[in-house]
Amino acid sequence: MWLHASCYLEFKIPVDTPFLLMLRPRSGWQQWVGREQYVLSPSVPVVEFTDPFGNLCQRLVAPAGPFSIRTTVDVECAEGADIAPGAYFIEVQSLPDEVIPYLLPSRYCESDRFSRMAQELVYGWSPGYDQCCAIVDYIRRTFQYAPGEGVDTLSACEVNAKKKAVCRDMAHLGIACCRALSIPARLVVGYLETLKPMDLHAWFEAYVGGRWYSFDPTQDDMQGGRIAIAYGRDAADVAIFTQFGEAVELSVMEVQVQRLSEPPR
Repeated sequence: MWLHASCYLEFKIPVDTPFLLMLRPRSGWQQWVGREQYVLSPSVPVVEFTDPFGNLCQRLVAPAGPFSIRTTVDVECAEGADIAPGAYFIEVQSLPDEVIPYLLPSRYCESDRFSRMAQELVYGWSPGYDQCCAIVDYIRRTFQYAPGEGVDTLSACEVNAKKKAVCRDMAHLGIACCRALSIPARLVVGYLETLKPMDLHAWFEAYVGGRWYSFDPTQDDMQGGRIAIAYGRDAADVAIFTQFGEAVELSVMEVQVQRLSEPPR
């Protein structure tokens, strides 16, 4: 199916401010970008590069005053994420080189502090995909999904001490537990067609059975089209915008996702 997604950001900039943006999804085997538009107002020079995780990143300097970014994209994707009960655990020595960084503790995913908890959560479950499901089930049962309350980014340890969290922080906990079991896991930021209330969304992927599979502790199932914008070890790697220097005000943020009845022309 085809999804049309858009993101509009409006800032109040006190002085000329360098920005690093991550707002362009890339085509891959799970999604195909058919058409996109990226508009800056006022228009400024932009330099694009690919970061170590394969994300498309844009560098620019926003001038003082009002500054806005509008992106729209039409993407072909599946109607729901693949599921694979029983997908096998891959021993570390047999993992591809490129997934090894997703085994290590990171700023918001302190996997070295979750070994005992993770083992308890997956006791009796088959190694691999089924263990990831056990972790996700625990997070869903234990924490209240509280969209819109994520002012501060929380690490897995901080989330584990609370009763509610946003999608990003719940994903951090899932990632930390997976890595504690030597299952590579990474954070994904993007669009989810069925998300309510609509916003940018975060979930995680785990590498089992020879490929990446999506897991989302905030949703009851994996139905609904998803558009991945960025991948990383945790939230520090996948911020949709990072500004440097004096603080700026994000005055407007609007996200929309809708299913298209036919492919874009």
